[in-house]
Amino acid sequence: MQTKLTQLLNIKYPIIQAPMFLVSNTAMVIEAMKGGIAGCIPALNYRTLDELRTSIQELKAAKVEEGSFGYNLIVNKSNIKYKEQLRVLCEEGCDFIITSLGSPEETINQAHAAGIKVFCDVTDLKFAQKVESLGADAAICVNNQAGGHRGELAPEELIKLLTKNISIPVISAGGVGCKADIDKMLSYGAAGVSVGSPFIASFEAGVTEEYKQACVDYGAEDIVMTEKISGTPCTVINTPYVKKIGTKQTWLESALNKNKKLKKWVKMIRFTIGMNAATKAATQATYKTVWVAGPSIEYTNSILPTSEIIKKLTH
Repeated sequence: MQTKLTQLLNIKYPIIQAPMFLVSNTAMVIEAMKGGIAGCIPALNYRTLDELRTSIQELKAAKVEEGSFGYNLIVNKSNIKYKEQLRVLCEEGCDFIITSLGSPEETINQAHAAGIKVFCDVTDLKFAQKVESLGADAAICVNNQAGGHRGELAPEELIKLLTKNISIPVISAGGVGCKADIDKMLSYGAAGVSVGSPFIASFEAGVTEEYKQACVDYGAEDIVMTEKISGTPCTVINTPYVKKIGTKQTWLESALNKNKKLKKWVKMIRFTIGMNAATKAATQATYKTVWVAGPSIEYTNSILPTSEIIKKLTH
């Protein structure tokens, strides 16, 4: 399974344990590195810069020869912590940064100066070509099978479109729950895969047992799109509570999002409210739960150690 991604990150298998808000933590990433893959954590999982710095130091101390670690940065204005998070990452050092939801130009320039590789989330050819022109080291193509904020194109269509038109490695994100899925993505031309949802139901994941068990109990047919979390469509498990509150914005929310003068502020407010709601769902067991996940939970049959999940993906 040697590919451009395994060469870029010096890993045994072409897999990135995807950064998941509230779910990912250092324990998961340490086990990922031990298993020969790369692990990534959203910088927003840490409330303070000191906590972020401590996590980097912990991962550096635990790093193994065939493992890499990185962080995910939300690089648009909704993340007011972005610039300081980038500064800390560059000061402390990590193997790679994954950028999402905005222009990666500043991140690429600063990270490269610090010897850090930058991979950029993309959902279409236009943005993939843009990040390539800015110097990105790889494009993470988010397809319509991804968990959370997903793209619109099917994995095969998106991978082939990008590999035909850009020269940097393409990493496929979405629709991977077993080794056969990885083999399929590689056969389409991907240099590797980013896998998230199967790791939610891991011993190390920093969420409630109820959230983990939901990934066992529900399957691909139970994943729906909702606009209720942040205003941007997001995939969640269709629990009784989700069915009760619905998945569409109210007329007021929709009107505010379309108002040019208010749109920016509404997005920032919805982003904050959504993060707080997701935090409660992930860390507290209540009937009001909105659990983010993708259709690849179809392959999740039990709660396992991260090491066992890696084995299922690679053997």
